[in-house]
Amino acid sequence: MAGTDLAAPPPRTTRGVARTGGGFARTPAARRRLERGALYTALTIIAVVMVVPFVWMILTSLKSPQDIAASPPTLLPTEWAWSNYTEALAAAPFLTYARNSLVIAVSHTAINLVIASMAGYALARLRFRGSELVFIGFVAALMIPTYTKIIPEFLIVRFMPLFGGNDILGQGGTGWLDTWWALIVPGAVTPFAVFLFRQFYLDLPVELEEAARLDGVSELGIWARIMTPLVKPAFITVGLLTFESSWNNFLWPLLVTRSDSMRVIQVGLSVFRTENDTQWAFLMAGTTLATLPMVVLFLLGQKYFVRGFANAGIK
Repeated sequence: MAGTDLAAPPPRTTRGVARTGGGFARTPAARRRLERGALYTALTIIAVVMVVPFVWMILTSLKSPQDIAASPPTLLPTEWAWSNYTEALAAAPFLTYARNSLVIAVSHTAINLVIASMAGYALARLRFRGSELVFIGFVAALMIPTYTKIIPEFLIVRFMPLFGGNDILGQGGTGWLDTWWALIVPGAVTPFAVFLFRQFYLDLPVELEEAARLDGVSELGIWARIMTPLVKPAFITVGLLTFESSWNNFLWPLLVTRSDSMRVIQVGLSVFRTENDTQWAFLMAGTTLATLPMVVLFLLGQKYFVRGFANAGIK
């Protein structure tokens, strides 16, 4: 009828695809499903790539020497050699190695959590002259490659005065070599931990500490009783990273220890590798046992671990 506006019919859709005058266009819901599917596919591929070495390690630890030397290699062992684990443990004092690794990892974790959290709190909440320069120094320390510090740290440990037979000038003895001091003190506090704690403490409301100061709470009390309970993800994240780094440390314990009583589990695994041969079954069995504690710890704290990195990254 003339003069009457007729409403255009709605576009026809087919499973999330809208038909328009120029062709077909995906609806927002269809695009979201497509993006989500692509994301899950990529994550699945990455997860498989990450898991395959662990699966191969476990399966190799259960193979006989004949299965390991087979060509072409087989995925599953023809005979499940569970005795590889008991024989690997009997090849060296691995219980002593594991005890030493545990003592070092726990000590590093405890020291790092306490001192780094104090330093992070001071840099985040206390205003003093030079605080920005101190923080810049910590950030700069993050850029120093680990292996460039090995020789200076070794010389400090070797010539530590009044230890290991050294005189006041650090001469005449062995210093801290082959002692718990050399294994625990160097690397006990990391710049990354200080940086992470500072980022978390910065996000806390200033009203909390002001109210605590009005109530007469000391600065140490504010840190320990008011602020620290609110940054649990930071403690879980730093604790896991510190424990993992100390547990897997190989080069430094190798350099500063001589006796079996001071060796750690990562150094102990080297007994299965010689100049002429590598006992792959025993090496993989020992590596599986050495990896197990870290897997269990991460599974227990993964929620706080992921939250810790997410929160630190958005500040």
